[in-house]
Amino acid sequence: MPHFAANLTMMFNEVPFADRFDAAARAGFTAVEFLFPYSLEPEALAERVQRNGLTVALFNMPPGDWDSGDRGFASIPTRTAELAPALDTALRYAEACGVRRLHLMAGLGDRTDPKSVATYRAAVERCAEALGERGLDLVLEPINGRDMPGYFLNDFDWTASLIDSIGLPNVKLQFDIYHRQIMHGDVTMALRRMLPMIGHIQVASVPSRNEPAGEELNFPFLFAELDRLGYDGFVGCEYRPRAATLDGLGWFAPFAGKSTGGAA
Repeated sequence: MPHFAANLTMMFNEVPFADRFDAAARAGFTAVEFLFPYSLEPEALAERVQRNGLTVALFNMPPGDWDSGDRGFASIPTRTAELAPALDTALRYAEACGVRRLHLMAGLGDRTDPKSVATYRAAVERCAEALGERGLDLVLEPINGRDMPGYFLNDFDWTASLIDSIGLPNVKLQFDIYHRQIMHGDVTMALRRMLPMIGHIQVASVPSRNEPAGEELNFPFLFAELDRLGYDGFVGCEYRPRAATLDGLGWFAPFAGKSTGGAA
């Protein structure tokens, strides 16, 4: 059975971020993820997680100035000095909440520029080595250009080749089914082929990015396929509810309170 993690950046927006941990637990989730935890102090984050008995499946390293348009900076040659403090911050929060994997955003850039590619590769290796010393994984997520125009990491096969060439066991692929379908399609065969390097999976309907029910993809089939493949990690629910979050959780009812596994 898939181990679902509520994405608290997109779900439960009826309440402030700090209160979404309680809301997710009441709805039957045993794990959560979010884009960024940095609006809370690490101790406050840990308290919300612990009092609800939750596992934090994933969050992103600091991306720069998100509100001003930054979407990470790891591939931007002029911003390499920002990596070390961002890494330090992410590790403080990781230690506080017990997360076992972090996502490094690549930023907006040109993947045909050799200097950008070299900068990104060096950032991945540096972060992976620092995380590996603490037993953590680093995940890399290709993101489609419709939702994030100009994003550097916009191809699954290129990302998989990079992961293979780096050869560090804690560098994994973040396989967002929504992004995969928009960029390439062929979701099931890609899951089968790439499973050994997948460290995290996310879901949303295509094309609307709503609850994983209906539209282009057969989610009951895909969830069963993850079981057939033996995937034991988390499935992040990175979707925008069509209305109130609780009103759209019919798809989750068979799993509520039961997603207790996952590669914490």
